[in-house]
Amino acid sequence: MDQMTFIAEILMPALIGGLVITLQLIALSAPFGLLGGIGVAVGRTYGGRYTVIFCKAYVTFIKGCPLLLLLFILYFGLPSVGITLTAFVASITGFILCNSAYSSEYIRGSMKSIREGQLIAARALGMTERQVIVNIVLPQALRRAIPGLSNEFIYLIKYSSLAYMLTVIELTGAGKLVATKYFAYNEAFIMVGAVYLLLVTITTFGANMLEKKYAIPGTSGR
Repeated sequence: MDQMTFIAEILMPALIGGLVITLQLIALSAPFGLLGGIGVAVGRTYGGRYTVIFCKAYVTFIKGCPLLLLLFILYFGLPSVGITLTAFVASITGFILCNSAYSSEYIRGSMKSIREGQLIAARALGMTERQVIVNIVLPQALRRAIPGLSNEFIYLIKYSSLAYMLTVIELTGAGKLVATKYFAYNEAFIMVGAVYLLLVTITTFGANMLEKKYAIPGTSGR
């Protein structure tokens, strides 16, 4: 079998199947990771004492725990306490937990950058703290956090390859199986790398468009 036939008839179909799983992992993890990040950021900034302590502990734990170890705990460790997750669900759960913690840091930093005068003016108009957060703080914070959040989304694209360690046959896993079966390591892994590069390039382009579209007037250094 010549190389072009191998790539067209064996490698590409396998990688496309793996890519579908990778996109599913990302599509299910990213929205909930963002929502979790918003919740943790708001909890750390405006929550009560115990809420702040819990959110800080959560972020500290996730930062200090390698993602692969977290996935192993969710998939191999939880069954010992009566909680059993499929490999796919365990992967998504781990990605959401990780993404939430890191996204919260970008969002919290953006929230801290909002001028105190805006908050004072909003309260003077009779707005409750919840209204201030929802209508004043978050809209600006999320727009300012787009560059950081886009980086975290790119990390998530690459994190998804760790799902293979839990037997989820995503893009990297599909490439590894083909490479092992046909001893075509260079062809398989170069193609896998090219697909990841394409995903990251598309994400970067989309993030740049969002950043320009939602830039706050007067805050751009350009």
